[in-house]
Amino acid sequence: MASLLAGSSKATDAVAAGQRALRLPHFPARAKRIIFLFMSGGPSQVDTFDPKPLLTRDDGKPLPFAKPEIQFNATSNLLKSPWRFRQHGESGLWVSELFPKLAAHVDDLCMLHSVHGTNPAHGGAVMKLHTGSDNFVRPSMGSWVSYGLGTENENLPAFISICPTLAFGGINNWSSAFLPAVYQGTALGNASIPSDKAHVKYIHNARLPREIQQLQLERLEKMNRDHLARSGVDASLEARLASFELAFRMQSELPRVEDLSTESEATQRLYGLDNPVTANFARMCLMARRFAEAGVRFIQVTHNDDKVQWDQHSDLKPTHEKNAREVDQPIAALLYDLKARGLLEDTLIWWGGEFGRTPTAEGVGPSAGRDHNQEGFTMWLAGGGVKGGFRYGTTDDYGYFAAENKVHIHDLHATILDLLGLDHERLTYRYAGRDFRLTDVEGHVVREIYR
Repeated sequence: MASLLAGSSKATDAVAAGQRALRLPHFPARAKRIIFLFMSGGPSQVDTFDPKPLLTRDDGKPLPFAKPEIQFNATSNLLKSPWRFRQHGESGLWVSELFPKLAAHVDDLCMLHSVHGTNPAHGGAVMKLHTGSDNFVRPSMGSWVSYGLGTENENLPAFISICPTLAFGGINNWSSAFLPAVYQGTALGNASIPSDKAHVKYIHNARLPREIQQLQLERLEKMNRDHLARSGVDASLEARLASFELAFRMQSELPRVEDLSTESEATQRLYGLDNPVTANFARMCLMARRFAEAGVRFIQVTHNDDKVQWDQHSDLKPTHEKNAREVDQPIAALLYDLKARGLLEDTLIWWGGEFGRTPTAEGVGPSAGRDHNQEGFTMWLAGGGVKGGFRYGTTDDYGYFAAENKVHIHDLHATILDLLGLDHERLTYRYAGRDFRLTDVEGHVVREIYR
């Protein structure tokens, strides 16, 4: 990888090239990059994309079969969805009233209605979704992807997380853990900060001109190289040197990609930047498209204001409506924009939360909500080689348990890696005497959803 720093060390360039350089996939890839739209807190599958007529018919009656042995909170009788569902597009996929704009793009969506996990608590479920483990610190999925495929832009991180939540695992959700540090995700702000202020800290050096920074970097590198010559190979230090080089180059590239003022007024309106309800998530989605264009491999966009999330134990109707209003237009715009630019073909969009919600009520009356449900819920994919306008898997008649063609979180991870050209059984890293992988010793690729 050619350095942008005049006079920089060839040794550092070699390290950076070895760790971040573009790598060939294990086999031809259907997708080159991924945008993960993470709905923190757990959207309700029976109120969004998985209609259940029997749930409506039996509203207020007891669930006619046993609930899971391990639950998060107690729930009572069945609670019908407050929203009507309609079929849309040529495919006739069902979408509730919560997502009127996204409904126009159902023929691009691949619905997975039988996703299930293992943990009923946010912390464990979020960690499982991001790292494949709900009780150990492991590399995040974005880190595994950047480790396996490298980067298409030497001046930007391969893995960027936009406004991530600091709750439920925090940095562990974008950490590289025992993988080299260069594969750690770069967080832009956090969920409690509006996205117009979501920048990498210290991206501008207010005290020193660029020439002095370059001189500092070169001298620091020489001292570290002298240390390595005496002490021998140190992978952690090598990764740190490479990260210093990347940080220096990012000072020019990152602000340019983040500058949305270069987008046309029509594009900004398309995403909803002109509406205070949608503006925050719109900025994130538009930045995601720009990072995808710039060659960032894995982009995560988190919808979460650190106060409400999609975690409606109570006030299901007003709060799910608030959340949906904030994301519906920006997500629809992202799909439209990527498709219009020819990017949807090799960009995989992944939408979902850490689990779903129960079809039974938590609380009573108009303020009732739904509890956590890891037993069966919906996620969807778009672009990147998957079938559009397609349904895969089912939950039971009331939407509680995954029933047919079940997709565990490990299966989902294996499938996404496969779409990116990576064999989840071959993508391993030796640490502490054993080989680790994202899917541990599990994972089945769901090829039935491929185009």
